[in-house]
Amino acid sequence: MNIQLFGIKKCFDTKKAERYFKERRIKYQFIDLTIKGLSKGELQSVKAAVGLKNLINSNAKDYKRLNMDHIISESGREEILLNNPNLYNTPIVRNGKQATVGYEPDVWASWEG
Repeated sequence: MNIQLFGIKKCFDTKKAERYFKERRIKYQFIDLTIKGLSKGELQSVKAAVGLKNLINSNAKDYKRLNMDHIISESGREEILLNNPNLYNTPIVRNGKQATVGYEPDVWASWEG
């Protein structure tokens, strides 16, 4: 398994996800979205697995400020996401082509096999 955990240090669900992998001694790479966002390729991979709508946190402070509720084009939304990582729902957990958004221990358990 090659687990990547994208999240924000202050996010409660991100902390729970980190604890999940640590307790099971599963190696993972943590990427802090406030320092380094997803690359375009990573975004495409995760989007293919979970859908763009699930990646966007409509409750984020910047959601309305950036007019995300009025941007209809997918490419426009992706561009704003790439430049504003605080709009992501977190944690985003990737295992190759598989990915989850949020705290999903049942899904992660199925990856272990």
